[in-house]
Amino acid sequence: MTAAPRPCDALGEHTGPVRLYPCGRRCSAHAPWAAAGHPEPQPGPGAPAGAWTTPSPQSASALIDNRAIASGKRRSTPTAYRAAQAAVRPERKTP
Repeated sequence: MTAAPRPCDALGEHTGPVRLYPCGRRCSAHAPWAAAGHPEPQPGPGAPAGAWTTPSPQSASALIDNRAIASGKRRSTPTAYRAAQAAVRPERKTP
């Protein structure tokens, strides 16, 4: 069962689709942009195609996590602690 579209809240001739605005339901003739004398706004380009599917860089968060474990600020097992310290510390070159 679908609900019937609600009519425009303003009085007078109605044209175009009825949309919900902060001032209430208005048709194209009574919309805020029409009352201000502006043309109907055109839809923008929207969000990029992969905006919400782009993976975040996991390597940066893993590095920060390893630093927290290596410094002792984050609790972990002794094995994870030693592995994090080895990953964070640069290798020392012997002369």
